[in-house]
Amino acid sequence: MKFPLALVLCLAGLGAASQASARSCAFTVNSNDQMRFDTAALKVAADCTEVVLTLRHTGTLAARAMGHNWVLTRSADMQAVAMAGMRARLEDDYVPPNDPRVIAHTKVIGGGQVATVRFSTRLLQKGGAYSFFCSFPGHFALMRGTLSFG
Repeated sequence: MKFPLALVLCLAGLGAASQASARSCAFTVNSNDQMRFDTAALKVAADCTEVVLTLRHTGTLAARAMGHNWVLTRSADMQAVAMAGMRARLEDDYVPPNDPRVIAHTKVIGGGQVATVRFSTRLLQKGGAYSFFCSFPGHFALMRGTLSFG
């Protein structure tokens, strides 16, 4: 069966148009051995369809001693998820397994390591209140910030 050339070109154009409308927005957050993120607020533009967050650990200590991750929740859920994370294990990245309150998270990394997480902005509401934090036990008190979308 042969497709008319016009139909093939039309279908190709639709595929290109849907790819052109998708926009990834990339952010990098650095962490260190002093339990600090270098960023307190992230602003995701309304036209972003995906967020790519890279976490860098600029310190030297191992993940078991001074590990960090980046966890995103609604602001109202942050404290409860952080407390539940303290009861979780390093193998679970100090994130409660399958917790629906967790929108996205990286793995726990140590000094000199990098981790990246990608997530769709369909998981966010424009104008919603979101917080990011490190869920390594005890770190969220110092290592946290806000994320806004829209």
